[in-house]
Amino acid sequence: MFGWWQYDFMRSAFWAVLLIMPLFGLLGTLVVNNGMAFFSDSLGHSALTGAGIGILLGVSPDWAMVAFAIVFALLMNIVRHSRMKMSSTDTVIGVFSACGIALGLVLLSKGGGFARYQSLLIGDILSISGPELAVLGGALVVIAILWLFLFNQLEAVSVSPALARSKGTPVRLLDNIFVCMVAVVVMLAIRWVGLLMVNAMLILPAAAARNLSKNLQSYHVITLAFGIFSGVVGLVLSYYIGATTGPMIVLVSAALFFGSFAMRGKT
Repeated sequence: MFGWWQYDFMRSAFWAVLLIMPLFGLLGTLVVNNGMAFFSDSLGHSALTGAGIGILLGVSPDWAMVAFAIVFALLMNIVRHSRMKMSSTDTVIGVFSACGIALGLVLLSKGGGFARYQSLLIGDILSISGPELAVLGGALVVIAILWLFLFNQLEAVSVSPALARSKGTPVRLLDNIFVCMVAVVVMLAIRWVGLLMVNAMLILPAAAARNLSKNLQSYHVITLAFGIFSGVVGLVLSYYIGATTGPMIVLVSAALFFGSFAMRGKT
């Protein structure tokens, strides 16, 4: 049962799961509460443009993806809250998403790097290294600290922006900080879990937990538990089945969602 533990790449992937899934859990609850699943999916699509810009400028594509995702998220947030927008929010975000992936494909094909970065589509957590684990660990610490300091205000904004604003809460600033946090986490994880899977990993544990939670505390605890469980089980199953890890984790998360949905229907 634990034969997979003898391999260094599996142990590294295991620690990566224990770092990535809590990151998704911390942010996924608010993403689900705020109805921002499409927003975070668009951020994933912007990874291709960030990588293309990095190649053309001769800088690290990984850090170029992070920098571009922050700018991309802030621009989407400006348009999302703009009183001047002529279309619905989901339409505007859809336009950003389409532009992000199309521009990325153009830049990567022009720079000759598209074949190299096709792995961004499905990810490869089994190839993660020690230094990259350290980066994820550092990100987890920073996000956790921000979460502890800003959680009450972020939750208040999530429940009622108007009421939070009346209490003197800087709603727009907090919203920008939150989308930047999501952008950084998505970009740091996307190489390992894949552009096609990253949004599902972000929202499925939180969506499943929402089916069962009775209060705010249980919502976050169950989300973290579901995230870690689906990550570890998906990793082990992918080893024994010989399947890609990211999609397997998503399937386990989906099973938790449908199971919790069925349980909610009986209560």
